[in-house]
Formats: sequence, C-alpha cells, structure tokens
Amino acid sequence: MKWLLRALLALVLLAGGLAGSVWWWLDRPLPLASATVELNIEPGTPPTEVARAWVAAGVQTDARLLYQWFKWSGRAKAIRAGSYEIQAGINPRGLLDKMVRGEQVLETLRLIEGWNWRQVKAALATAPHLKQTLAGLSDAELMAALGRPGLAPEGRFFPDTYAYSRGVSDRTVLRRALAHMDDKLATAWLQRAPDLPLRSPDEALILASIVEKETGTSADRSKVAAVFVNRLRIGMPLQTDPTVIYGLGEAFDGNLRKRDLLADTPYNTYTRGGLPPTPIAMPGVASLQAALHPASTKALYFVARGDGSSEFSEDLSAHNRAVNKFQRGR
Repeated sequence: MKWLLRALLALVLLAGGLAGSVWWWLDRPLPLASATVELNIEPGTPPTEVARAWVAAGVQTDARLLYQWFKWSGRAKAIRAGSYEIQAGINPRGLLDKMVRGEQVLETLRLIEGWNWRQVKAALATAPHLKQTLAGLSDAELMAALGRPGLAPEGRFFPDTYAYSRGVSDRTVLRRALAHMDDKLATAWLQRAPDLPLRSPDEALILASIVEKETGTSADRSKVAAVFVNRLRIGMPLQTDPTVIYGLGEAFDGNLRKRDLLADTPYNTYTRGGLPPTPIAMPGVASLQAALHPASTKALYFVARGDGSSEFSEDLSAHNRAVNKFQRGR
C-alpha cells in the first residue's frame, strides 16, 4: 500500500513539475534569430502550419510545443490571417494574443488631392510590401479588372491614406479607393444645390477636378467653382489652363505657351466648349462640395493675386484691370 502511495505522490509531483515548466515557458521571452521576426499568414493556414512558419521565420523554439500552446489555449481557430512582426522579449502568450487580436504590421499608401492618374500609378508601384498585380495592364484592362469596364481611371480614386497589410494586392487597395470615391460622389450629388448646369455625377466629378487644380487657397474654392458654373450656364468656354496642361500630358515642360492654348485637343477648354471628357485629377471632398454648392456670385473671371488667393470679376473690363494690377504690375 505504501508503494502505491509513493507512486501516486511521484506522479503528482511530476505532473506539477510539468505544469510549472509549461507556465514558466509561456512567460519566458521566445529566443529569436534576429531583433525582429516577420511573418505573413495567409487566410486558411492551419495552426500547425502557423507554428512551423514562425519557427522557420526565426522563432527559435520547438514548433510542436508552439502548436500545442495554440491548441491548449482554445484559441487556435481564432488566429487571424495577416502580416505580423514581433520583437525580442515577446513570449508565447504575447505571440498568440497578437495573432488573435489581429495586431498586424500595416503599411500605408497616401493618395494626394490633385494628383493625376500617372502619379497614382507611380505611388502604387513604389508602395512598400504591396503585391503588384496590375502592372503592365492598359488603363482599360485595369478598370475592367476592378469591375468598372469602359470607365477612365482619371479622378476615380478618392485621395486619402489607405492602410493595408503586407502582401495585399494593389487591386485590393485600388478597389477601396474607387469605392470611397463612389460613396463621396454619390453623397455630394444627392445633396447638390438646385439648378446646376450639371447633368450627372460624372460631370460633377469633372468640374470638381478642375476646381481642385485651379484653387490656390481654400477660401476661394467655392468662388472658383461659381465662375465655372456661371460660364457653363451661359455657354462660355471654361478657358482653364489646367485642362490644357492635362491634355498635353508628359509633353508639358512646365511652361504653357500661346501655341498650347491654340492647339485643339479634347481637353483644350479654350478651343472647345463645355466640360472636358474626363476628370483631370483626383478632387477631395472640399472640391466636390464646392462644385455642387458654388458661391452666390456673378463672377465670370478670376486671376491670381500672387499670394495664393484670386481676384474675381464680373465683367471683362474689370478682369483686365485685375490682370494688369496683379500680373503685369501696372
């Protein structure tokens, strides 16, 4: 009988020792092969593979032990896909907590108000850890891949900062930016002022893009929009330099010449009436609002004062005087 008691006591002590060892291991920093270890977990990766992947990435422990911890915790199925980064000092508890909470390493892509499509593509091409799936596609092929066939990409992506997990595709980020612009434009269109000479949300987007490029200071934005709305109402050409520059494309060398203003292109608003065929840049919310809620003014002209603001005039004579004063110094 005594031997049985001794055996049971030994088993209890052994179990207690093992339990103590487990608890000790859970709270001890995991040895890492480097100061930081990164891992991208794809959707659907089983916990056993997650454990092996961490070890392969540089967590210097037994993958079987790591997996048993995931399983024993009851949270193995709660591990989220994504890009993770751990630093020296993290223990097994912290590692699992990070994955269950989805504390991923996020990169950001910033799209700037007033950028054109060439600039957006350049930003996408250099965005860190962004999977490139659209490179080499024509604009038409790219928009078809985004589910918007027949639509030009210019101005269709909302300028904002987009956070994404490492390894996410450029297609995913662009779809978010496209949907964001769709939402902003739809909301602004529903709340538009009455009796505007704009027939569709697309025309509002085109006008907003012009306002974005023409506005030197935010205080003038709704007045700039009003000038173009007033011109559209009376059938007067918009005569705006940014559309001409856009039509020149990469041929523009920074100096807009008289011959450029006379050269007819679909974007030359000196030689053609109405709006150009597409936006010329990405407008922000303020420009969308200005285009759809222009200031109450009869101004048909404006000229830069040289300090970022503009001088507005209702007739050509007043405009010429403003040009002489602010541009020619007379």
